Amino acid sequence: MLKIVGLNVYYGEIHALHDISIEVKQGEIVTLIGANGAGKTSILRAISGLISIKSGSVIFEDKAIHNIPSYKLSKLGIAHVPEGRRIFANMSVMENLELGACSRKDKTNITKDYEMVFDKFPILKERIKQMAGTLSGGEQQMLAMGRALMVKPRILLLDEPSMGLAPLVVRNIFSIIQEINKLGTTVLLVEQNAHMALSIANRAYVLETGKIVLEGDSKELLSNDAIRSAYLGE
Repeated sequence: MLKIVGLNVYYGEIHALHDISIEVKQGEIVTLIGANGAGKTSILRAISGLISIKSGSVIFEDKAIHNIPSYKLSKLGIAHVPEGRRIFANMSVMENLELGACSRKDKTNITKDYEMVFDKFPILKERIKQMAGTLSGGEQQMLAMGRALMVKPRILLLDEPSMGLAPLVVRNIFSIIQEINKLGTTVLLVEQNAHMALSIANRAYVLETGKIVLEGDSKELLSNDAIRSAYLGE
């Protein structure tokens, strides 16, 4: 579904991503793990057109998308939940969800998708008229994910969904990610909580200083001594 080939990204003189190549197959959960500054977020931002690439290509369903403006990518079925959630704080929960659906033409299905979001995140229905900025951190993460789901994505890019959240909330968020995937949405997940990410993913790529140093089946990586020592604190 998604293929990145030979991706190089610079921030000024800093070479942030070095010849990155990854694949995400339809129906998978694929995770990118690595320390802060390893380049995980830069990969998602490059896919979404939020940063320019020096060389390489991003191919989604056999279509090169690295020259397509980011605001057009949602129409192709790509939704990005950014690090830090980036909800519209001065708008209500419902207004945030409506913005997620603003480019859709299938108006008859939008109501069903609101109900799907409220089914996955019941607290959002309770807070439907509340200003988004007054929600808790966990509720804001749920709103960011719900807003992305209103795009009706074929692939969901998730950047650090567990950041700053209590362990119980994190488990709930990751359970919902699995449910979304089972409904047919492919997921590319960036996550510092390597154990949680590897426990739900099919495959994983390990990044260090902008390079992929390891890739493979998530269950195998969970039992890899080097990974356990470097990322799982074992």
